[in-house]
Amino acid sequence: MSWIVAIIVGAIIGWLASSVMGEREGLVGKIIIGIVGSLLAKWLFADLLHIGGAASAGTFTIAGLIWGVIGAVILIWALRALKVIR
Repeated sequence: MSWIVAIIVGAIIGWLASSVMGEREGLVGKIIIGIVGSLLAKWLFADLLHIGGAASAGTFTIAGLIWGVIGAVILIWALRALKVIR
């Protein structure tokens, strides 16, 4: 059941980040960007920089969604910089 929640939260985070960055990928792309962006935010901000609230990245809370969107925006920016996406 937790994988269903991960897909739903990933879709929400991916949709928000795509709206901020102006991306036009499909639903599967948004889910992947949301999930990977959340993992990136948790690793970068919670594990490396020790920002306490970032540990909630990817959870279905306001803080978790915000940190997930931040991570997804960073992921989209990095993919654009590497010319993986336009």
